Amino acid sequence: MTQNKKELSASGSEALLEVLKNRFEKNMQRHKDLIWHQVRAKLEANPEKLWILDQMEKSGGEPDVAAYDQKTGEFLFYDCSAESPSGRRSVCYDLEGLESRKEHRPQNNAIDLAAAMGIEILTEAQYRALQQLGKFDAKTSSWIKTPDSIRKLGGALFADYRYDSVFVYHNGAQSYYAARGFRGVLKV
Repeated sequence: MTQNKKELSASGSEALLEVLKNRFEKNMQRHKDLIWHQVRAKLEANPEKLWILDQMEKSGGEPDVAAYDQKTGEFLFYDCSAESPSGRRSVCYDLEGLESRKEHRPQNNAIDLAAAMGIEILTEAQYRALQQLGKFDAKTSSWIKTPDSIRKLGGALFADYRYDSVFVYHNGAQSYYAARGFRGVLKV
């Protein structure tokens, strides 16, 4: 990474682009009508997005192109790891939830970690769309964006995939589990 910038070195960028290309080509069912060189051109024009994708990769997210937004012209990268990213587990939902814990506080929370990485936590609709591309979180669960009305009452939502179905549940925002992390989306 270059000094004080959220940007990868030339060799780091090239190495990440190769990882992303291989994943893209291996999982064409996720993006049937998309062409890698168009994705690559967009990434090369936005080096800060490569840094973010590198953060997703380093934390176990295995980012891949999951959609293309016709209206905005953006590619959407989702965390496509089979289970909730290993480097983003054991976190409360948000800072308020973290600070409300009396004891056994985890080191961080999902909302702040996502913001520091430059991604957004998946919404319920995005999580359900991801599940159309494969089977994710069969052994883990992932925090999802929680509506303000639920959050104001102390709750937070998470989702997983069991019994050939997507389930959305609630927990106190202060809870955390070794098998619960969060998945993100990056728009490029």
